[in-house]
Amino acid sequence: MILGEHRLSEKGLPMTEPTELTRDEVLRTLRDHVATQVALPGEPGYERCTPWNVAAPVTPAAVVLATTPEDVAGAVRFAAAHGFTVTVQATGHGAVAVGEDTILVQTAAMKHCTVDPLNRTAWVGAGARWQDVIDAAAPHGLAPLCGSSPGVGVVGYLTGGGVGPLVRTFGLSSDHVRAFDVVTGDGRLLRVTPDSNADLFWGLRGGKATLGIVTAVEIDLPPVPEFYGGAVYFDGADAAAVLHGWSAWCVGLPETVNTSIAVQQLPPLPGVPEPLAGRMTVSLRYTAVGDFAEAERLLAPMRAVATPLMDTVEVLPYAAIGAVHCDPVDPMPTNEDQALLSALPAEAVDALVAVVGPGSGSPQVIVELRLLGGALARPARQASAFCQRDAAFSLAVIGAPMPDTAEFVAEHARGVVAAVAPWSTGGQMPNFAPSHDPARPARVYTEDTRHWLAALAERYDPARVFATGQVVR
Repeated sequence: MILGEHRLSEKGLPMTEPTELTRDEVLRTLRDHVATQVALPGEPGYERCTPWNVAAPVTPAAVVLATTPEDVAGAVRFAAAHGFTVTVQATGHGAVAVGEDTILVQTAAMKHCTVDPLNRTAWVGAGARWQDVIDAAAPHGLAPLCGSSPGVGVVGYLTGGGVGPLVRTFGLSSDHVRAFDVVTGDGRLLRVTPDSNADLFWGLRGGKATLGIVTAVEIDLPPVPEFYGGAVYFDGADAAAVLHGWSAWCVGLPETVNTSIAVQQLPPLPGVPEPLAGRMTVSLRYTAVGDFAEAERLLAPMRAVATPLMDTVEVLPYAAIGAVHCDPVDPMPTNEDQALLSALPAEAVDALVAVVGPGSGSPQVIVELRLLGGALARPARQASAFCQRDAAFSLAVIGAPMPDTAEFVAEHARGVVAAVAPWSTGGQMPNFAPSHDPARPARVYTEDTRHWLAALAERYDPARVFATGQVVR
């Protein structure tokens, strides 16, 4: 863009000579392209770019507080015309660094949610959190297939596949998507279904923000009014016995049962139960649908493996699904790492206990093993860009880095992953361990999937507006 600079002609008449706008002047014109608030650094509203993971340095050129799909499209077209990239954020749970060449579209205000109880579906805006959908669907006995934390954004979770507390029973949450509304890199707003723009439907389920910014999504809602579940907590001194017992016990579980186990070191903060605060504990997470008496019988061997500190497993309404994992609600700094395992023999458990168990000096807040398989391992009705269905277990390492411990926490997390390397598939899932590591896409996607995602990105985003963050180009 240019402004006019006045001078006189040979006849003494005023002439206009073009001069280039400064970068900040160009950014201020973004307000002419969207019908919503735009905040530049230092202006009110800019602080809205701070993500849930406050360890991620997010300092964009501007923040667009989108309220409509047209706001998103306007921001994308502006970026394409002026050489900026665009990223999107609803909650910022999986945030990575955002720099001053990027415009951040904040979708938190687009949180509409409409449930159709007759057809068992929900139409959900880009800013909605899973708790919003649970609140709308639970009165009808329907279950939004959320992740372990209902405070996570719906769209970001689904574009990464979605591995939740009922994944063995119902498969990936993204396998239950019916349609997307998406803004592509050329600023178009498209409806995407298995029959319309089918290539985007494939890539949006697993490809994160590679192919566009999703402004709304339609999902199926399975009928699950209640479940048998919660957590059994053991003292950290029993970690070896509990983890060995879990690894042997979980192998034969039916698909109606989901479970994970975590070595935890929760700080003594408000909301942390006294028996768990400020000490190492082991949390056995458990969810089951169907025959609750059978579910209780199946859990009995683990209840007896050591003396529980707390036992919260009971029949619960689906609205209480977040109580299984009890993930933190308030923003905090996090460092994540992940490995996917093909097996979990006794040797792998020993290796893990050595680096995160009693006496290890582990700084990690949570180190979780999750049983996979079941419905997750079967191909979906419509193919997607998610590539890690064959893993038997996932390992998640989550720490809370502070300025004086950040490098130690990250280095130790890498050591935890290295400890189970003999049993690792080498893969990772899109929603776990976000980073700018250029080698990460090869861990998340197969070579063919990376090729097709990159080719689709070139087709739908020729100006490379979305070529930032965790995308495949």
